[in-house]
Amino acid sequence: MPMPIPTADGAAMAMYPETMMMGHGYRPEWSEGSLKPPVFQSSTFVFSSAAEGKAFFEVAYGHRGRAPGEAVGLIYSRLNNPNVEILEERIRVWDRAERAAAFESGMAAISTTLMTLLRPGDIVLHSQPLYGGTDHLIRKVLPDFGIEGVGFDVQATADEIEAIADQLGRDRVAMIYVETPANPTNALCDISACASVAARLSVRRRVPVVVDNTYLGPLWQRPLEHGADIVLYSATKYIGGHSDVIAGIALGDAELLDPIRAMRTFYGSVAGPFTAWLLLRSLETMKVRMDAQALGARQVADFLRDHPKVARISYLGHLEPGDQGFDTYKRQCLGAGAMLSVWLDADEAGAFRFLDALQTIHLAVSLGSTESLAQHPATMTHCDVPIDERDHMGVTEGLVRLSIGIEHPDDLIVDLGRALDAI
Repeated sequence: MPMPIPTADGAAMAMYPETMMMGHGYRPEWSEGSLKPPVFQSSTFVFSSAAEGKAFFEVAYGHRGRAPGEAVGLIYSRLNNPNVEILEERIRVWDRAERAAAFESGMAAISTTLMTLLRPGDIVLHSQPLYGGTDHLIRKVLPDFGIEGVGFDVQATADEIEAIADQLGRDRVAMIYVETPANPTNALCDISACASVAARLSVRRRVPVVVDNTYLGPLWQRPLEHGADIVLYSATKYIGGHSDVIAGIALGDAELLDPIRAMRTFYGSVAGPFTAWLLLRSLETMKVRMDAQALGARQVADFLRDHPKVARISYLGHLEPGDQGFDTYKRQCLGAGAMLSVWLDADEAGAFRFLDALQTIHLAVSLGSTESLAQHPATMTHCDVPIDERDHMGVTEGLVRLSIGIEHPDDLIVDLGRALDAI
């Protein structure tokens, strides 16, 4: 859908997001006519006057709000940097967010967001399963700060989630944290249902719904349009898309994002200029890459569904009326994505034989990049989750996670067929 953006004469012009990725937030005359933003590899920035420096710090430290039309001044690259500012202006277009904050990793975005919004005594209700790093943060780190994490099934209804909140004490619930689709099972969580629960819990204070949208990326799901308050990304994945940068993004309205941006300053977790520059490069091709990945994933998923050594496959494009998650998928998602959860008819040893036999698909963690990747969640990304919980969530010995890249799908199918023969 085209998005209105201001032009040089103050008028509004509607453009599609993929068009805006070519230059929104940057003008060549700012940098000697350079078509692309240069890398602003500077630690500090010169003030035109002492009064200007004072004004910049007043805003940066929250001593006052920005005046109408006042830009955030450049001070020091731990606070802000031209490359980071261009990235944040550009990335917020996809989710139609008021603010964005760029971080040096996805976990930096997640941990800074949670540590900014949660306090001792708080409970964060979260969907299960979660990415292993997030699970570790909530399960083993936050309790040291007096913050408790309580999980609910990723496909739970609003009534079921609210019942858990009632059991725990409604006033203690300070956040609903959702990862959808779930990593690594590909199950969907109903964002609107979570938002309705959060609204009913927001009596004493605002209870935000925070959604990790890494699995579908900004092309295939827009959580803010379904009631989420904050969207998080491991920008390493589809946004970066080349397995050559580690980064994270948080997006939302100013009321929630401005404190997160301020905390980022003191945690020192802001993205560096070269990280931001690499992401700006990647944003230009993100839609093209993701479109190609989605087309390939459909063909690979169809092949795996019909293979006798595959017990089950979870691929959003295979959901049909009557299936659990189908209604959520049709209402919430803009595409099926390129992630496949494949339960092999095998134990751990058989899954390892399959993985070791792959040649075109690389055996590595991560996802969303141009090359196809495969990994074994139970012994890799989710090894820290207790085994009984893993089994309950479907993270079994036979589960293999596939991220489909931009290779020709016929070559991927040949590789997968050969590997399945090795089980």
